[in-house]
Amino acid sequence: MTAITLTFPPSLALTDEAFFQLCQRNSDVRFERTASGELIVMSPVGGEGGKREADLTFELVSWNRQSDLGVVFSPSSGFKLPNGADRSPDAAWVEQSRWDALTPEQRRRFLPIAPDFVIELRSETDSLTTLQTKMREYIDNGVRLGWLINPQDKQVEVYRPEQPIEILANPSSLSGEAVLPGFLLSLSRLL
Repeated sequence: MTAITLTFPPSLALTDEAFFQLCQRNSDVRFERTASGELIVMSPVGGEGGKREADLTFELVSWNRQSDLGVVFSPSSGFKLPNGADRSPDAAWVEQSRWDALTPEQRRRFLPIAPDFVIELRSETDSLTTLQTKMREYIDNGVRLGWLINPQDKQVEVYRPEQPIEILANPSSLSGEAVLPGFLLSLSRLL
């Protein structure tokens, strides 16, 4: 997916409501917004990327239906992070009590919380450096576990709070650890 970053002068910065309406009126395009207000415009992914995203979401949903521990979100879901950024990870999960604490109005908008778990899947056109920065931003804003899956290099970067990044070369599977107890993601369809 090709991304374009637009920078606005402070006088033209989008309010949260204006950003939400922009996203709603242009639902065929994925938007994100950095903490500094830059607008990131992303095109839809190609067939291979879409297949991988669907596989990820399916595996996470299947585990969650068995465990009934939280709520799974697709790549089209927006999260308003504590630092002010609006992000849409390729897959995300929020623990049930945190979801239950949100009001019905908050649930209809971009969720005003950081997910507990995120996955970013690198597409052929994604900058690895940009995705690594995004993963650090997730962790800095309260995400408890994050996976950056990089099919091009056949590796996965595992992000955890207050720990160094763990780089796994061509792993066969990933464990959800204590954040997603019992979740084991096979990587045979992804790497």
